[in-house]
Amino acid sequence: MAGHGTVRVRVAVPQHPYEAVIGNHLLERAGAQLRKVLDDREHLFVVTALPVRRRWGKKLMDSLAAAGFKAKFIEMPAGERHKKLATVEALAENLAKRDADRNGVVVAFGGGVVGDTAGLLASLYMRGVDLAHIPTTLLAQVDASIGGKTGVNLSSGKNLLGTFHQPRVVLIDPLVLSTLSDRQFRAGLYEALKYGVIGNRILFEYLEKTRVKTLRQNAAELQWVIAESVKLKAKVVAADEREGDLRRVLNFGHTIGHALEVESRYRRFLHGEAVAWGMIAAAYIAAALGKLDQNELDRISNAVLSFGSLPGVTARRESILRLLKRDKKTRNAVIHFVVPTRIGSVEVVRDVPPAIVLQAVDEMKRLSGRQGR
Repeated sequence: MAGHGTVRVRVAVPQHPYEAVIGNHLLERAGAQLRKVLDDREHLFVVTALPVRRRWGKKLMDSLAAAGFKAKFIEMPAGERHKKLATVEALAENLAKRDADRNGVVVAFGGGVVGDTAGLLASLYMRGVDLAHIPTTLLAQVDASIGGKTGVNLSSGKNLLGTFHQPRVVLIDPLVLSTLSDRQFRAGLYEALKYGVIGNRILFEYLEKTRVKTLRQNAAELQWVIAESVKLKAKVVAADEREGDLRRVLNFGHTIGHALEVESRYRRFLHGEAVAWGMIAAAYIAAALGKLDQNELDRISNAVLSFGSLPGVTARRESILRLLKRDKKTRNAVIHFVVPTRIGSVEVVRDVPPAIVLQAVDEMKRLSGRQGR
C-alpha cells in the first residue's frame, strides 16, 4: 500500500490528456500546480459553494495569488437540487459581468454538484473555456472529477443535460476531507467500493475489512484508496472517452441509484447513498440471472452495509421501473444494467425481466427494514 507523497495519474484521453495529482497539503500548492499547465493564463474564475469557500477559500486564494493568478470567486447554491440549467445560466451571467473571455479558466472547487455544474458552464461559455477541478468531497475525488462528464438534472431524470469537457488538470488533496461529515465521507466511500467491485478486488477486500473511522484517521491509507479509484477510472475513461460499452461499467449501481434520487426529488439520499443501494440491487439482479454466486452477493451487500446506516428505501416499485425507462443509458426502451459476475469483474446485461427488477427493489426495502430505520 502506498504511503505519503504525491501520486500522479495520467488520464490519457485522446486529444486532451491530463493528470490527476493526488497529495496531502496539495491545496496549499494549488497555484504552483496550476501554473505548470496554465503558464500563459492570468484570470481564474473559481466556482464554489459557500460552505467550501468559508472553510478552504482563503488557503486556495493565497496559493493562487502567490503563483501570479488573478482569481475571483463565483458562488452557486449548495445541494443536488441546484444542479440545474438555471444555475448554469446564472453562473454564465456572472462570468460575463466579470468580463471573462476565452482565456479565462473555470476552476471547479467543491463536490460533485459543483464539479458537474461548473464543468457544463466551462463547456458552454463562449463555446468552451478551460477547466480545472479541485474536488473537496470524497465522492468528487474518487469519481466525479475524473473523466470529463458534465451535466445537470431535469425533473424527469438525472444528468439528462450534459457534455463531455475534459479538464486541464485535477488537484486532489485528501486533507480537505477532514471537514466532511461522517455521512458525506461514507457517501464517497461507496463510489470507491464500486471501483473495487468493477475491477479492483484488492481495493474491495481492503474496504470490506476497514472501519470508516479508522480510514478517516489514516492519511496514507486514505490517499491509497483515492489513488486506486482514480487509476481505475482513468484506465476506463482513456479507453472509452464518450461512454460506449466499456465505460458503461462505471455505472455499476447507478441505474437504480439514479431512479432512487429522482423519485425522492434529491431530498432523501446523497448520491453515493443511492449508488450504494443500487449496487446491492444490481448484485441481487446478477444473482437472480445466475451470473453471481450467493457468497459474492453476500460479500458485496455486507460490505455496503458495513459502512453505516443508509436512508431507507420507501419508493414504490412501479415508480422505480417507470424511471428506469427514462434513464439516459436506456437504448430503444431497453434498460441496461451493469452487474457483477464476481468481485472485480462486471458485465452489461440487457432485457432484464421486470419481475427481477421489482424483486431487487423489494430486496432493498427488506434490507432497509433490517437497519431499523
